[in-house]
Amino acid sequence: MSSVETRLRVSDSSRKALAEFIGSVLLAATVVGSGIAAETLSPDDVGLQLLENALITGGVLVALILALGPVSAAFNPVVTLAERILGAITTAQAALFAAAQVLGCCVGVIVANLMFELDAVDISAKERASSGLWLGEVVATFGLVVVIFGVVRSGRAAHVAFAVGGYITAAYWFTSSTSFANPAITIGRTLSDTFAGIAPSSAPLFVLMQLLGGALGLAAAVVLYPGTRRLAEDLTHTGDRTARDLDTAEAQP
Repeated sequence: MSSVETRLRVSDSSRKALAEFIGSVLLAATVVGSGIAAETLSPDDVGLQLLENALITGGVLVALILALGPVSAAFNPVVTLAERILGAITTAQAALFAAAQVLGCCVGVIVANLMFELDAVDISAKERASSGLWLGEVVATFGLVVVIFGVVRSGRAAHVAFAVGGYITAAYWFTSSTSFANPAITIGRTLSDTFAGIAPSSAPLFVLMQLLGGALGLAAAVVLYPGTRRLAEDLTHTGDRTARDLDTAEAQP
Protein backbone atom coordinates (compact mmCIF):
# COMPACT_ATOMS: atom_id res chain seq x y z
CA MET A 1 0.00 0.00 0.00
CA SER A 2 1.43 3.42 -0.97
CA SER A 3 1.92 6.23 1.53
CA VAL A 4 -0.88 8.19 -0.18
CA GLU A 5 -3.28 5.28 0.24
CA THR A 6 -2.28 4.95 3.88
CA ARG A 7 -2.98 8.61 4.55
CA LEU A 8 -6.36 8.37 2.83
CA ARG A 9 -7.30 5.31 4.90
CA VAL A 10 -6.36 7.04 8.17
CA SER A 11 -8.22 10.18 7.14
CA ASP A 12 -11.30 8.15 6.25
CA SER A 13 -11.31 6.38 9.63
CA SER A 14 -10.87 9.67 11.47
CA ARG A 15 -13.75 11.22 9.54
CA LYS A 16 -15.98 8.28 10.40
CA ALA A 17 -14.95 8.41 14.05
CA LEU A 18 -15.83 12.12 14.15
CA ALA A 19 -19.25 11.35 12.69
CA GLU A 20 -19.78 8.67 15.34
CA PHE A 21 -18.73 11.11 18.06
CA ILE A 22 -20.98 13.94 16.88
CA GLY A 23 -23.95 11.63 16.39
CA SER A 24 -23.46 10.06 19.81
CA VAL A 25 -23.23 13.48 21.49
CA LEU A 26 -26.49 14.62 19.93
CA LEU A 27 -28.26 11.31 20.53
CA ALA A 28 -27.34 11.20 24.22
CA ALA A 29 -28.16 14.88 24.69
CA THR A 30 -31.56 14.21 23.16
CA VAL A 31 -32.34 11.12 25.24
CA VAL A 32 -31.40 12.75 28.54
CA GLY A 33 -32.49 16.29 27.65
CA SER A 34 -35.94 15.22 26.48
CA GLY A 35 -36.30 13.15 29.65
CA ILE A 36 -35.52 16.17 31.80
CA ALA A 37 -37.92 18.34 29.80
CA ALA A 38 -40.63 15.68 30.06
CA GLU A 39 -40.30 15.55 33.84
CA THR A 40 -40.59 19.34 33.94
CA LEU A 41 -43.51 19.68 31.54
CA SER A 42 -45.50 16.63 32.70
CA PRO A 43 -44.50 16.17 36.35
CA ASP A 44 -47.52 14.10 37.36
CA ASP A 45 -47.80 11.73 34.40
CA VAL A 46 -45.02 9.15 33.95
CA GLY A 47 -46.73 7.65 30.92
CA LEU A 48 -46.75 11.00 29.15
CA GLN A 49 -43.11 11.52 30.13
CA LEU A 50 -42.19 8.22 28.48
CA LEU A 51 -44.19 9.06 25.36
CA GLU A 52 -42.43 12.42 25.03
CA ASN A 53 -39.03 10.82 25.58
CA ALA A 54 -39.74 8.05 23.06
CA LEU A 55 -41.05 10.28 20.27
CA ILE A 56 -38.19 12.76 20.55
CA THR A 57 -35.58 9.99 20.60
CA GLY A 58 -37.09 8.27 17.56
CA GLY A 59 -37.23 11.56 15.70
CA VAL A 60 -33.62 12.47 16.35
CA LEU A 61 -32.45 9.01 15.30
CA VAL A 62 -34.07 9.49 11.90
CA ALA A 63 -32.46 12.91 11.52
CA LEU A 64 -28.98 11.85 12.66
CA ILE A 65 -28.84 8.69 10.55
CA LEU A 66 -29.99 10.61 7.47
CA ALA A 67 -27.45 13.38 8.11
CA LEU A 68 -24.43 11.28 9.10
CA GLY A 69 -25.20 8.02 7.32
CA PRO A 70 -23.09 8.98 4.26
CA VAL A 71 -20.09 9.03 6.62
CA SER A 72 -20.87 6.72 9.56
CA ALA A 73 -23.97 6.40 11.71
CA ALA A 74 -23.90 3.36 14.00
CA PHE A 75 -23.76 5.36 17.28
CA ASN A 76 -23.74 1.98 19.05
CA PRO A 77 -20.85 -0.36 19.96
CA VAL A 78 -23.09 -3.40 19.45
CA VAL A 79 -23.72 -2.43 15.82
CA THR A 80 -20.05 -1.60 15.34
CA LEU A 81 -19.02 -4.98 16.78
CA ALA A 82 -21.46 -6.73 14.44
CA GLU A 83 -19.95 -4.87 11.50
CA ARG A 84 -16.49 -6.03 12.60
CA ILE A 85 -17.61 -9.65 12.91
CA LEU A 86 -18.99 -9.48 9.38
CA GLY A 87 -15.75 -7.99 8.08
CA ALA A 88 -17.21 -4.64 7.03
CA ILE A 89 -14.63 -2.77 9.16
CA THR A 90 -11.25 -3.59 10.70
CA THR A 91 -10.50 -4.27 14.36
CA ALA A 92 -8.71 -0.93 14.66
CA GLN A 93 -11.68 0.90 13.16
CA ALA A 94 -14.12 -0.91 15.44
CA ALA A 95 -12.11 0.08 18.53
CA LEU A 96 -11.84 3.69 17.34
CA PHE A 97 -15.54 3.99 16.55
CA ALA A 98 -16.64 2.37 19.83
CA ALA A 99 -14.40 4.74 21.80
CA ALA A 100 -15.87 7.71 19.92
CA GLN A 101 -19.39 6.46 20.66
CA VAL A 102 -18.79 6.05 24.41
CA LEU A 103 -17.00 9.39 24.71
CA GLY A 104 -19.69 11.08 22.63
CA CYS A 105 -22.52 9.72 24.76
CA CYS A 106 -20.79 10.86 27.96
CA VAL A 107 -20.25 14.34 26.54
CA GLY A 108 -23.85 14.46 25.31
CA VAL A 109 -25.22 13.63 28.76
CA ILE A 110 -23.03 16.30 30.35
CA VAL A 111 -24.28 18.83 27.77
CA ALA A 112 -27.89 17.89 28.58
CA ASN A 113 -27.29 18.34 32.29
CA LEU A 114 -25.75 21.76 31.71
CA MET A 115 -28.51 22.89 29.33
CA PHE A 116 -31.03 22.34 32.11
CA GLU A 117 -28.77 23.99 34.70
CA LEU A 118 -27.93 20.80 36.57
CA ASP A 119 -24.51 19.69 37.73
CA ALA A 120 -22.38 18.66 34.76
CA VAL A 121 -22.01 15.20 36.26
CA ASP A 122 -24.68 13.92 38.62
CA ILE A 123 -24.28 10.18 39.12
CA SER A 124 -27.62 8.45 38.77
CA ALA A 125 -29.18 6.68 41.75
CA LYS A 126 -31.89 5.03 39.62
CA GLU A 127 -31.51 1.28 40.09
CA ARG A 128 -32.60 -0.80 37.11
CA ALA A 129 -32.00 -4.39 38.14
CA SER A 130 -34.40 -7.29 37.62
CA SER A 131 -34.69 -10.33 35.39
CA GLY A 132 -37.50 -8.66 33.45
CA LEU A 133 -35.42 -5.58 32.69
CA TRP A 134 -32.44 -7.70 31.63
CA LEU A 135 -34.64 -9.74 29.29
CA GLY A 136 -36.02 -6.46 27.97
CA GLU A 137 -32.52 -5.38 26.97
CA VAL A 138 -31.86 -8.68 25.21
CA VAL A 139 -35.09 -8.30 23.24
CA ALA A 140 -34.54 -4.61 22.48
CA THR A 141 -31.01 -5.10 21.14
CA PHE A 142 -31.90 -8.28 19.29
CA GLY A 143 -34.66 -6.47 17.42
CA LEU A 144 -32.49 -3.44 16.68
CA VAL A 145 -29.76 -5.54 15.06
CA VAL A 146 -32.27 -7.58 13.06
CA VAL A 147 -33.92 -4.38 11.82
CA ILE A 148 -30.66 -2.70 10.81
CA PHE A 149 -29.03 -5.63 9.03
CA GLY A 150 -32.29 -6.94 7.61
CA VAL A 151 -33.08 -3.60 5.98
CA VAL A 152 -29.52 -3.24 4.63
CA ARG A 153 -29.31 -6.82 3.35
CA SER A 154 -32.68 -6.57 1.61
CA GLY A 155 -31.35 -3.70 -0.49
CA ARG A 156 -33.21 -0.90 1.26
CA ALA A 157 -30.34 0.82 3.06
CA ALA A 158 -31.88 4.22 2.29
CA HIS A 159 -34.70 3.35 4.69
CA VAL A 160 -32.53 2.42 7.68
CA ALA A 161 -33.06 5.78 9.38
CA PHE A 162 -36.83 5.43 9.38
CA ALA A 163 -36.71 1.76 10.37
CA VAL A 164 -34.41 2.43 13.32
CA GLY A 165 -36.31 5.53 14.47
CA GLY A 166 -39.60 3.68 14.32
CA TYR A 167 -38.26 0.58 16.04
CA ILE A 168 -36.70 2.48 18.96
CA THR A 169 -39.85 4.56 19.44
CA ALA A 170 -41.87 1.36 19.67
CA ALA A 171 -39.30 -0.44 21.81
CA TYR A 172 -39.47 2.30 24.44
CA TRP A 173 -42.97 0.98 25.06
CA PHE A 174 -42.98 -2.73 24.38
CA THR A 175 -39.81 -3.57 26.34
CA SER A 176 -39.71 -3.53 30.12
CA SER A 177 -36.37 -1.70 30.13
CA THR A 178 -37.51 1.14 27.80
CA SER A 179 -34.93 -0.05 25.27
CA PHE A 180 -31.49 1.30 26.08
CA ALA A 181 -30.12 -1.21 23.49
CA ASN A 182 -26.75 0.56 23.38
CA PRO A 183 -23.72 0.13 25.69
CA ALA A 184 -22.39 3.62 24.94
CA ILE A 185 -25.56 5.41 25.91
CA THR A 186 -25.98 3.12 28.92
CA ILE A 187 -22.61 4.29 30.21
CA GLY A 188 -23.44 7.91 29.44
CA ARG A 189 -26.78 7.74 31.23
CA THR A 190 -25.04 6.88 34.51
CA LEU A 191 -23.92 10.53 34.58
CA SER A 192 -27.40 12.03 35.01
CA ASP A 193 -29.70 11.44 37.98
CA THR A 194 -32.80 12.26 35.95
CA PHE A 195 -35.63 10.51 34.11
CA ALA A 196 -33.34 8.64 31.69
CA GLY A 197 -30.59 7.85 34.19
CA ILE A 198 -29.30 4.47 35.33
CA ALA A 199 -27.23 3.73 38.42
CA PRO A 200 -23.63 2.68 37.71
CA SER A 201 -24.25 -0.56 39.60
CA SER A 202 -27.03 -1.46 37.15
CA ALA A 203 -25.11 -0.63 33.98
CA PRO A 204 -22.80 -3.69 33.66
CA LEU A 205 -25.62 -6.23 33.40
CA PHE A 206 -27.49 -3.97 30.98
CA VAL A 207 -24.39 -3.89 28.76
CA LEU A 208 -23.95 -7.66 29.04
CA MET A 209 -27.57 -8.25 28.02
CA GLN A 210 -27.18 -5.84 25.12
CA LEU A 211 -24.16 -7.77 23.87
CA LEU A 212 -26.11 -11.01 24.17
CA GLY A 213 -29.08 -9.55 22.31
CA GLY A 214 -26.77 -8.19 19.62
CA ALA A 215 -25.14 -11.58 19.14
CA LEU A 216 -28.52 -13.28 18.82
CA GLY A 217 -29.73 -10.59 16.42
CA LEU A 218 -26.68 -10.96 14.20
CA ALA A 219 -27.08 -14.74 14.17
CA ALA A 220 -30.71 -14.33 13.15
CA ALA A 221 -29.79 -11.89 10.37
CA VAL A 222 -27.18 -14.29 8.99
CA VAL A 223 -29.68 -17.16 8.99
CA LEU A 224 -32.42 -15.08 7.41
CA TYR A 225 -30.06 -13.62 4.80
CA PRO A 226 -27.45 -16.34 4.09
CA GLY A 227 -23.90 -15.34 3.18
CA THR A 228 -22.02 -13.30 5.76
CA ARG A 229 -19.57 -12.15 3.09
CA ARG A 230 -22.41 -10.71 1.02
CA LEU A 231 -23.86 -8.98 4.07
CA ALA A 232 -20.46 -7.40 4.79
CA GLU A 233 -20.23 -6.32 1.14
CA ASP A 234 -23.65 -4.67 1.37
CA LEU A 235 -22.51 -2.66 4.36
CA THR A 236 -19.21 -1.68 2.78
CA HIS A 237 -20.64 -0.86 -0.63
CA THR A 238 -23.33 1.32 0.92
CA GLY A 239 -20.55 3.41 2.46
CA ASP A 240 -18.57 3.36 -0.78
CA ARG A 241 -21.54 4.66 -2.76
CA THR A 242 -22.25 7.52 -0.38
CA ALA A 243 -18.56 8.44 -0.27
CA ARG A 244 -18.42 8.53 -4.06
CA ASP A 245 -21.55 10.67 -4.13
CA LEU A 246 -19.91 13.15 -1.76
CA ASP A 247 -16.71 13.23 -3.84
CA THR A 248 -18.74 13.82 -7.01
CA ALA A 249 -20.66 16.66 -5.40
CA GLU A 250 -17.45 18.32 -4.24
CA ALA A 251 -16.00 18.12 -7.75
CA GLN A 252 -18.95 19.93 -9.32
CA PRO A 253 -18.69 23.72 -9.76
